[in-house]
Amino acid sequence: MLERIWHSRYPFFFAAVLCSMAFWGCYWEDTDSSTEYLPMDDSMYPYAGLPRVVIETKDYAGVRDRETEIPSRLQIYGEKVPESEVLELTVRGRGNSSFKMPKYGMKLEFEDKVSLFGMPKSKDWALVANFGDKTHLRNYMMMRLSEWLGATYTPKMQFVELYLNRNYMGLYLLTETVKVAKNRVNIEKNDTTFLVEKEDIKKYDPPYVITDDFQYIYHIKSPKEPSEESLQLLSDHLNSFENFLTHQYRYSRDEILKWIDLEDYLLFYWVQEYSKNEDGNYARSVFFTWTKGEPIHFGPLWDFDLAFGNASRERNQNPEDWYIRAYRLNRYIMNNSLVDSAASAYWRMHRDTFYELIDSIPVYRSIIERAVENEYRRWPVMQNTENWALKDPYDSYDEAVEMMVDWMKKRYQWIDKEINN
Repeated sequence: MLERIWHSRYPFFFAAVLCSMAFWGCYWEDTDSSTEYLPMDDSMYPYAGLPRVVIETKDYAGVRDRETEIPSRLQIYGEKVPESEVLELTVRGRGNSSFKMPKYGMKLEFEDKVSLFGMPKSKDWALVANFGDKTHLRNYMMMRLSEWLGATYTPKMQFVELYLNRNYMGLYLLTETVKVAKNRVNIEKNDTTFLVEKEDIKKYDPPYVITDDFQYIYHIKSPKEPSEESLQLLSDHLNSFENFLTHQYRYSRDEILKWIDLEDYLLFYWVQEYSKNEDGNYARSVFFTWTKGEPIHFGPLWDFDLAFGNASRERNQNPEDWYIRAYRLNRYIMNNSLVDSAASAYWRMHRDTFYELIDSIPVYRSIIERAVENEYRRWPVMQNTENWALKDPYDSYDEAVEMMVDWMKKRYQWIDKEINN
């Protein structure tokens, strides 16, 4: 089990550059050229054992919104010196309500494909702020659980500390984005194969379709520029799916297997239910793929800052009671007796894996413990509850983690008892 829990940090993707560095930057020389360092002052926020990502935007422009792509440069530092060359990219804001927070996420798009920290090459990456999760662990550890349960694809990620325009921004997760690619969501790129995200009514991006009965909004991430025929194909299928779910009495119970891949759905369901993830109730950040003539495949998993008792609504914060199965399409899917009995069997088969997640927390915490000190020196919000994302006050980081662990244990015990009964 310890071998499974321990995930070593990804190796840096460039060899370390050996030279001395002046306080605000310098140049290093090889036989052919000289390359500029991006300046970084860590006098207030000392090296914490994590890679430091240093970004400078053109003319030090601020990240104003989620649409404006700002030309920028990025360099990765180790303890004392850069460990990458200077890379060209654009930076813009990312996130829904999270972008409005004092510490916000960013979308990175490089000029050329790059491999970061041993992860497969891509132009597209994200920096997730985790401002609303005072433990900074929820998103990271849920991706580990996704991997353990054998998800077809789980976004890879790396803890980093971020400097933006010479200002320390704090502890972030640098992560792969959910997109169609050989090493990400590996599906065909054609007019009858789709990567879809269930969107919230408060924010949705084109292209999208809206279903007739439930008025659910689905953003189409692939194909990027779907034809009218493709839009109609997806819309018709989702409308038919909703119609089937609301009239299951007309069909045999195994008819649902024509509509969803059961194994994928059960993995999706239990990760969301175990964590009682507020977004996972089919509200938003729910991804699936569908190819004409095949069932819907749920996943990949994404966005767990509102999980494990960190919900924005007080009624969702207790570790008891069923949650995911009571909402939206999940309610209709779980109402199928075949799915319900398969869900109980899935929990019994994987219950030890779910508990291993609790055992893994000291390991993951040890990765970021020193960086957390920098984070809360920069953002002293441990007792703050004024921002909607900052739910509970804590006297210390220890207390924040302990409260989450206690919640997880109670949730596990409650589910285990219900399934056994």
